[in-house]
This record gives sequence, structure tokens and C-alpha cells, in this order.
Amino acid sequence: MTTERLSPPLRAGERETLRSCLDFHRATLAMKTEGLSDEDLRRQSSPPSTLSLLGLVRHMAEVERAWFRRVLNGEDIPLVWSAEGDFQVAYDARTASGAEAFDAWQTEVAHARRIEREAASLDVTAYSPRWGEDVSLRVVMLHLIHEYARHNGHADLLREAIDGTVGA
Repeated sequence: MTTERLSPPLRAGERETLRSCLDFHRATLAMKTEGLSDEDLRRQSSPPSTLSLLGLVRHMAEVERAWFRRVLNGEDIPLVWSAEGDFQVAYDARTASGAEAFDAWQTEVAHARRIEREAASLDVTAYSPRWGEDVSLRVVMLHLIHEYARHNGHADLLREAIDGTVGA
């Protein structure tokens, strides 16, 4: 499978620009994991860090779920991998399956896209328990772009340490 990654538009409205940038970063993470076995995806390839590519995919599934479904959509659902709400559990992918992680991530991305499309505007707000105040859809989208950008940097290093593949 080859991931299609479209560059964000150079001239577009705010919402389309945010949506495109977020999808660009989602596709970047998918590209960083392409062609690897579950063993490679679980490999903690940059000691002493315990991060793995699969742990990053699982973490981003949690991030998508938490911000779009739990915060913006107000769904009373647990995290994907921790009923206790411990985000760190997702990073531990030592026994995880790639199929399960990617299925969860893709499911959460689909929910996030639906919630964003159905929102009346970027000014829609919801209460964030983590931050203790209301946040707008705009801020949530910017936060996710930031999360993906940061973790895609980690993914660059992890992938290069696995098989020498570089580039975004």
C-alpha cells in the first residue's frame, strides 16, 4: 500500500488550510510506517528511548479520540488502550499488532474528520478537562497539527534507525 500525501494549498481559507495541514501530517505518519513488519514497527530503535513507530501510531489514535470525540463531541468513552485514562499505555507497543493499531488509528481519524466537517465553524467550543477551560475547534486542529509534527520528527529518527529510510 502506498500512502497518498497531498501538499496543503498555498492559498485557501482557514478551515481548508487547517484540514489540509492536519491530513498532510496524518499521511506523513502513515508513510513513515509503510512496508515494515510488526516486529519493525514495535522496535525501540533509538535507545535509550522506548518509543516505537507502533507506539506513536497508538498514541495518535488516543490523541484523535481524546480531542475530537471526548472533548469536541462530548462522548463519554474511555481511551482506546486505557480505561483509566492513562495516555502512556498507548506508547507500550511491545506486544501490539500493527493491524489492531492502524485499524484503531484509522477509525479515530475517520471520526475526527466527520466531527470537524459537521461543526458549524472553527469557533465551535467545548470544555477540555485537561486544560480546564473551553477550547475551539480551531485550537484543537492546531494542537493536533503540532502533535503530529512533533511525533513525525520522532518517526523520522525511528524509521532511519530501523532500515535507513530517510525523507518525508
